[in-house]
Amino acid sequence: MATSSSDLPAWLGVQRPQRADARRNFDALLAAAREAFAERGARASLEEVARRAGVGIGTLYRNFPTRDALVEAVYVTEIERLVEAGRDAQERGPWESLAAWLARFVDDLGAQRVLLDGLNRDSCDMRACRRAIHVAGEPLLRTAQAAGVARQDVTIDDVVRLVSGVAGVDYPDPAQRARVVGIAIDGLRARPSR
Repeated sequence: MATSSSDLPAWLGVQRPQRADARRNFDALLAAAREAFAERGARASLEEVARRAGVGIGTLYRNFPTRDALVEAVYVTEIERLVEAGRDAQERGPWESLAAWLARFVDDLGAQRVLLDGLNRDSCDMRACRRAIHVAGEPLLRTAQAAGVARQDVTIDDVVRLVSGVAGVDYPDPAQRARVVGIAIDGLRARPSR
């Protein structure tokens, strides 16, 4: 079952400015915010974001009037990438598709603390983003379940909560993180009946 753009919220997508110079500034601010949020969380200094983007603080506020507007824009762009990863993962076998998408989801969450913050916010936009995550992952889970390679007793909401919890922990080194993620994803495999 493919995820189509009609399955996703109509608004999903950040509205970029029309003028080329304004679009460059907007994109530079999003990239700088993504980096700053990955390093320091959603409380990263907006002045630092503007500096990293090579623009003044006034340009930041023209594009993103509040910190929440910037956080949500970064969150939405990350969700767009995750939805696209769900589409790309469908080219593999049933288990491989699900595992690849989950690995990408966990990697994105681990790298982008703002995603975890966004997953825990309760606004219409954030609920729509959570729905987009479910829409992207559910066909992969259902396909794996239909093939008998994923547990039948889990829902996409269970899976998203599991991987969000795993990704939300600070790990002392990447090897431990990879090990724990592997254990969590492996826990979704179907087990032979006894």
